Amino acid sequence: MGEILDAGVLKVGTTYGLTTYYNGATGPVGFEYELAEGFADYLGVKLEVFPYYNLDDLFPQLTNAHLDMIAAGISVSPERFQKYKFGPGYQRVSEKLVFKQGNKWPRKIADLQGELVIAAGSSHHESLLRLKQQDEQLSWQETDDSDMEELLEMVLNEELDYTIADSNILALMRRRYPELSIGFSISPEQNIAWAVNKDRDDSLLAALIEYFGIIQNNGTLAALEDKYFGHVRQFNYVDTREFIKSSKQVLPKFKPWFMQYSGDLDWRLLAAMSYQESHWEPEATSVTGVRGMMMLTMATAKELGIVSRLDPEQSIKGGAQYLTGLLKRIPDRITYPDRLWFALASYNVGMGHLEDARVLTDRQGANPDMWVDVKIRLLQLRQKKYYKTVRYGYARGNEAVAYVDNIRRYYDTLVWLDEQQPHMLEPDVAPDEPPAPVAPDTELTD
Repeated sequence: MGEILDAGVLKVGTTYGLTTYYNGATGPVGFEYELAEGFADYLGVKLEVFPYYNLDDLFPQLTNAHLDMIAAGISVSPERFQKYKFGPGYQRVSEKLVFKQGNKWPRKIADLQGELVIAAGSSHHESLLRLKQQDEQLSWQETDDSDMEELLEMVLNEELDYTIADSNILALMRRRYPELSIGFSISPEQNIAWAVNKDRDDSLLAALIEYFGIIQNNGTLAALEDKYFGHVRQFNYVDTREFIKSSKQVLPKFKPWFMQYSGDLDWRLLAAMSYQESHWEPEATSVTGVRGMMMLTMATAKELGIVSRLDPEQSIKGGAQYLTGLLKRIPDRITYPDRLWFALASYNVGMGHLEDARVLTDRQGANPDMWVDVKIRLLQLRQKKYYKTVRYGYARGNEAVAYVDNIRRYYDTLVWLDEQQPHMLEPDVAPDEPPAPVAPDTELTD
């Protein structure tokens, strides 16, 4: 530990991946990266990240003291526990055997009839060795050429029959590929933790324990976990498949307007929000009287100067203006992404009810500026013992929480589609083609 403080540098090894580390549009991102960055700040040193392509290359660097620790979403298997010291567990994951939807469902090892390939260096190797003791016929291959995400894509493309994925990675990937199905669990849940050299003194390990204790108590860990995984805990195969289909078949018609009126917002967020509101149906109407692609109330439409809520262009324009206005009303001290989640919740349940939930959050000793804390109190707005104590009373806060989670899921999928298959989202009609006539919104025009 003294060496780290003297050098002023914390050397952290990780792997490239969806949840660990990658270079985003604004710089390095990833759940593991953000956690490691926080630990370096806690120590008062500079963070140096050394990303590798597989774990087999990482562990020798730790053994040789070229790295101070490994932060790569690694599970604490019995075999690894014998070789390394681990910090506190900060997630729980299990290992799932994955196959493609529509193929025969393997419910146990004896049902496997085909090629099983796993990522080299993963804990999946150790789990399979334990299972082989029960079934000697079990066989598999390991590859250095593909990571867990690529192997899942190969299963989808029927280039191999099965692979194994950690449950947290699989939850994210199924938002892109809903046909990825779970056969059975290869292992019980295991802790995810950071690894340190077993031969070094315990000062670094002690600092890790203290750091994770602090971020668990102040809500930082829960907020980060929610940021990366909170919206994908629930999976709906039919909804996910229908969204991807609509993104390719329906969204291109309206994409130019989402881009035109998004302003400082990401047009894909606006589109995800519209899908949650109306499934991109211009004449959608709810029993409460909200109408159009962005489900505007009559009062909001009049305030924004919208003549017809059923005109998709006007609805998109109005929805973008309204969300932008809500964002401006969120206190400046609240930062992104919490600021955005608060604005989306307000769009659904109203700013007054959101403020009530924040009041309850503060009363109960949690942080009213963090979405992970406030969304719990939004649920309480359905309970009399809570809503009778706040200004605006009863609210269906559970719907607001589901609303935000759904938009986050749709947004993640849209970002991926736009980056990987941008041609799929392009309009088929010429830009100057006149729009189809829309029915008048008599509530506004009469």
